[in-house]
Amino acid sequence: MAKRILVVDDDEMVLMALDELLKPEGYEVQTVSAGSEALQKLDQGGYDLLMLDVIMPEMDGYELCKRIREKEKYKETPVIFLTAKSRDEDRARGLEAGGNLYLSKPISPDKLLGIVSDALGEKKH
Repeated sequence: MAKRILVVDDDEMVLMALDELLKPEGYEVQTVSAGSEALQKLDQGGYDLLMLDVIMPEMDGYELCKRIREKEKYKETPVIFLTAKSRDEDRARGLEAGGNLYLSKPISPDKLLGIVSDALGEKKH
């Protein structure tokens, strides 16, 4: 079965780019543009990996990650922050909120695919 990835970012271009990058690799990708939408999606289905932006209206990625970690089903699910915020204190906040990895945009597609594959415990040839 395809691994399911939920991508949360308020930038439509980022959502489209990640969708186009991940789907051909065989992942089932769902994209949402707000934290509240993400929480609803999480309740509807199981995801193997979550990718979150930090800077979003209404609820930032840190808050979203904390709420995700409160859900029993998602306590161990890998969470990758993919954000323009690159300062050390931002990274520390992301990891403190429950994120597994904190990546700064821009990132090369190949590098991102490798990181996603590793986070999902897959071995690529």
